[in-house]
Amino acid sequence: MQGSFSEIVLGFLLLACVANVGRCELFTSMAHLQTALYAERDIAVTLKNYVENEEERLRQIKRLAEDLETHSVKALENPDYYLANPVNAFLFVKRFTLDWSKNVDNLLKNDSSETMRRYVDYYRQDLPSYEDLQGSAAALMRLQDTYKLDTSKIAQGDLGGVQSTQLTAIDCFELGKLTYNSEDFYHTSLWMEHALEKLATQENKQNESDLRAEMLDYMAFSEYRKGNIKTALVFTEELLTLEPNHERASNNKRYYEKMLKDKEASEQPRGEEGTTFDMDPVQHEYRRSYEFQNYEALCRGESIMEIKDVHKLACRYHTRNNPLLILMPAKEEDVFLDPWIVMYHDVMSDSEINAIKSIATPKLNRATVQNAKTGELEVATYRISKSAWLKHDEHPVVARINARMEAITGLSMETAEELQVANYGLGGHYEPHFDFARREEKDAFKSLGTGNRIATFLFYMSDVEAGGATVFPYIGVKLFPKKGTAAFWYNLYKNGEGIYNTRHAACPVLVGTKWVSNKWIHERGQEFRRPCGLYKEN
Repeated sequence: MQGSFSEIVLGFLLLACVANVGRCELFTSMAHLQTALYAERDIAVTLKNYVENEEERLRQIKRLAEDLETHSVKALENPDYYLANPVNAFLFVKRFTLDWSKNVDNLLKNDSSETMRRYVDYYRQDLPSYEDLQGSAAALMRLQDTYKLDTSKIAQGDLGGVQSTQLTAIDCFELGKLTYNSEDFYHTSLWMEHALEKLATQENKQNESDLRAEMLDYMAFSEYRKGNIKTALVFTEELLTLEPNHERASNNKRYYEKMLKDKEASEQPRGEEGTTFDMDPVQHEYRRSYEFQNYEALCRGESIMEIKDVHKLACRYHTRNNPLLILMPAKEEDVFLDPWIVMYHDVMSDSEINAIKSIATPKLNRATVQNAKTGELEVATYRISKSAWLKHDEHPVVARINARMEAITGLSMETAEELQVANYGLGGHYEPHFDFARREEKDAFKSLGTGNRIATFLFYMSDVEAGGATVFPYIGVKLFPKKGTAAFWYNLYKNGEGIYNTRHAACPVLVGTKWVSNKWIHERGQEFRRPCGLYKEN
């Protein structure tokens, strides 16, 4: 039985050598992160089987020990008499030679822990890594900032009204340490402070003093890095009441006192003593920008500006006299008029969605962005998702979806990019960006030879419980995902200039799973379908 188990493990390990592709960065895709749940289940089954096998092996060893003990006790009552019998002597020798090698040797050597460990290691390939841990912590901080979530509410499991698992004091402490390691001292202070509060109220007081001291140490240095020297001194003094011989804290105390005495702040003061950056200054300035403020407000569902000409917005059925739409006209809803943004309802069925997801899931890889300077594709922290590209002839469903887009838009799909399918991960988002290439990005789509991206067609393939909207920060438009709907807009005016108000973003997914697919339609092939113009016309 153990031999067959080993063979299975070796088979799995061989498969792992060739199949372990795209398993990294689980946090960037919910579809891949779900595989970790199945891996967890399989590890549990493996461990239980191991325990059951080991319990049976130990029962047999126990019976062997009892048999040896019984035999030795009886033989030792009169060893000379016992061994004087040649049959007894033969059986005694046989017991520790032939019988031992046939039965006992295998029983004692057949420890399956190594086999079990290899089996578990195979499944661990589908489990989160430390990179995923760092990514998931960053995602929580992103969600906290974007949706203005109170630290205590997150810890209580309240994510914008959606209940989840509560965090312990240790969980909050570990989150604080992860943000500290990323030099995100703003969030370090928030989470260490809450960890201290939870620690004071928890029933288990074991190691409380040591934990409290460690938390205070992190708090003090984070406040120092933020420029709050007085606060850093307060936490340091509290730490020294718990550990009077803490050498680093004693040195820091003298240093902070000297700084205050000389009325000197750290490089740039902050908080009650001024303002300093706890992140890269460029990034800090961007987060304070008009665009980013609008982006986050729209993500929260706020109305930041009046929608122009709202009275002119309308819904309609339209067919473009296309045979594909005669019996099932497109349900078109105006969202914004300039630039023209529309929603199409019921344009992708559940069966089509399931087929697309099924084809795309094995191909999902970390989504990339194009470097404006080099033209190279690269991963970026401002785009957290995994994507796959599906060719027109890959599956009849893909071809059908492409034909439907062509019928609805009246644009040719011959020069369009492949259908991109994206699955967003923990706090998955894509910060404000353009779909088209600007004048300075001359080589952006040069290799395609199809011109710029004239339009975008975006399918929503899942409902999202909270968050995940598509927002346009400069016109105040927000589109919340609804399964089976799609959004469409032109990226270029008829004269070929970019429509800058189409700058948009994918908000972080707060709760739920977000699947989308999109088609970027290019200029070539549209000459007679959307003729060029001299002016900025939609």
